[in-house]
Amino acid sequence: MLDRPQSLPEVHRTIPIPQRGFWRKLLAYAGPGYLVSVGYMDPGNWATDIAGGSKFGYTLLSVIMLSNLMAILLQSLCVRLGVATGRDLAQACRDYFSPRVSLVLWVLCELAIAACDLAELLGSAIALQLLWGIPLVWGVCIMALDVIVLLLLQSKGFRYVEALVITLVATIAGCFIAQIIFARPDFGSILTGFIPDHQILQNTEMLYIAVGILGATVMPHNLYLHSAIVQTRAWEATSEKKWEAIKFGTIDSTLALSLALFINAAILIVAAATFHTNGYQDVAEIEDAYQLLSPLLGVGAASAIFGFALLASGQSSALTATLAGQIVMEGFLRLQLPPWLRRLATRLLAVIPALIAIVIFGEKSTGQLLLLSQVVLSLQLSFAVVPLVMFTSDRRLMGEFVNPRWLKIVASAIAIIIASLNIWLIIQTIQGWLS
Repeated sequence: MLDRPQSLPEVHRTIPIPQRGFWRKLLAYAGPGYLVSVGYMDPGNWATDIAGGSKFGYTLLSVIMLSNLMAILLQSLCVRLGVATGRDLAQACRDYFSPRVSLVLWVLCELAIAACDLAELLGSAIALQLLWGIPLVWGVCIMALDVIVLLLLQSKGFRYVEALVITLVATIAGCFIAQIIFARPDFGSILTGFIPDHQILQNTEMLYIAVGILGATVMPHNLYLHSAIVQTRAWEATSEKKWEAIKFGTIDSTLALSLALFINAAILIVAAATFHTNGYQDVAEIEDAYQLLSPLLGVGAASAIFGFALLASGQSSALTATLAGQIVMEGFLRLQLPPWLRRLATRLLAVIPALIAIVIFGEKSTGQLLLLSQVVLSLQLSFAVVPLVMFTSDRRLMGEFVNPRWLKIVASAIAIIIASLNIWLIIQTIQGWLS
């Protein structure tokens, strides 16, 4: 136990927890949930939500809501795993699977992180281009420097990283509150949109975007990230304090993901009210949405507000994806490298594909690349969800903190739903190619 490497050793158990006071404890535990939540509102979400809202109106709001509910439950399992075992998900996979299986899971997770980083870098670069005319290639290079910001902040303490991310999340929320006010959506249609519609499974194009929303909402690397960063809190290693850490960690992530639900829904609502309602049903590119917002809403600042929110989204989610890359690499491979080198390696895994994609496919293809990246994420999701459910349902590993029976059933059902949707998508895609 003592020889096992720690998750993020430079900040492991560095944040003290007060002995008394509900609100003081809640504040001390607040933070990891918001780092996780930014992955649920990254530029990949924007691409899928804009495409879904412009083409199908409010119909896919139900997919956003169900995906977020799944995310809340799965992230609570991450808290349970990290607190109860002292392992993050990557470490648990390495310890309990064979080397061959662990290697496959590591490769799949790296692919997921690369797809996620591709979306975040492209989103941030698009925001720089829209706001200040910076070419996409240079924008990707500029945004890649966030690794330096992360190193500087983390050297001062993990609370500084959390404070920056929470500030960026608040900026995104404020921007979309303004956009909803500008768009004046039909609130009756919004309520109807939260009711699941059977045509989502029958319409191949709608299903493709729906699975993209699922991949953009429940993200594989977030499961690894959350199980590690929850261990930055220095709770006492007693049964009572561990239960307390699980309780407050779950409250933190539930509140943060509820905010993510609002932002995701807001993006789709603005797209439905602005584009779908006005006959612009093929808006899938973020650039097109930016150009059309101000003219259609009649508010000159609408496009600029959209651009700043996109920049905040891309930068905050890129920071957390970089952390997730470090956690995955350390957990699966146990590489003992300096923090700057570990983060540089994970960053290059995203920068290089992003630059290649822009050079080969051109700047006009970024919307499709963003949507495709989210579908790739969704296809990788089962390979993180299934081990998470397995571990937290194993009494030998979890002891008294094992999932209760009802939670095992619900978590297993979610894992089956995710796998089934992905199989359905693969079948539909192959049939589309053959037809």
